[in-house]
Amino acid sequence: MEFVKEQEWLLENLQNTEIRIVDCRFSLANPNMGKESYLNGHIPGAVFFDLEKDLSKPVEKHGGRHPLPDLQVFIQKLEDAGINEKVKVIVYDGGEGSFASRFWWMLKYLGHENVFVLNGGFSDWNKKSYPTSLEIPSYEKNIFDVNVQHEIVASIDEVKKVVQNTPDKEILIDSREERRYLGLEEPIDKKAGHIPGAINKPWIQGLNQGHFKSEAEQMKRFSDIDPEKTVIVYCGSGVTAAPNYLALKEAGYKHVKLYVGSFSDWISYEENEIG
Repeated sequence: MEFVKEQEWLLENLQNTEIRIVDCRFSLANPNMGKESYLNGHIPGAVFFDLEKDLSKPVEKHGGRHPLPDLQVFIQKLEDAGINEKVKVIVYDGGEGSFASRFWWMLKYLGHENVFVLNGGFSDWNKKSYPTSLEIPSYEKNIFDVNVQHEIVASIDEVKKVVQNTPDKEILIDSREERRYLGLEEPIDKKAGHIPGAINKPWIQGLNQGHFKSEAEQMKRFSDIDPEKTVIVYCGSGVTAAPNYLALKEAGYKHVKLYVGSFSDWISYEENEIG
């Protein structure tokens, strides 16, 4: 697969100084879990990036529950970790795929072409008794030559236009589980339902026990979507939509965008209707 690396590949390349490994483990139920898990053992050489402290900025009135961080601050953190646009980056989480995909997408947004998600995450790595470390690595600072890819982000104004007009060229995908999409339950956000006109493609269906499904399987998942159309993916807060973004790219879709604010941003505007 183009955007995913297998565990055995990383095991064979652990000593490669041209690679940076990033640990993005996190728990929405326990925000401290990721850093604690990292300190208790991680893949050797891995640096830690926290979903809420590093990959998001504080919540405001609009922008959703996990708005993008200040890019200059994020870029500086990357540089301090020895990451620039040329270094090959392997990112993992606990095996969910969503937190690693968020980091993967953010590097893609900055113009990085050599970043991959580790299939199976730390859970599989640990099950295989592959080496772990307690050492906190340090790297020589690198300068990141940023080339922001604005075309992979969908603004709320763009989403509104899709909702207001019968989309001939754009498709909205809600990446949450079906019950949340249908509004039958909503454990997190203040309102239930979905953005009008969106179809439902639960992100978790793109993985099998923490492993991204093959290109052929992803193509089958999205076979009802015209690959010539622009596809905008969203979820609750822009995190679990990222695996769907990755899966669509694996399936060969060229025009894919992420609505970072997602449903939590959409409902922050009283005038926005809910489907």
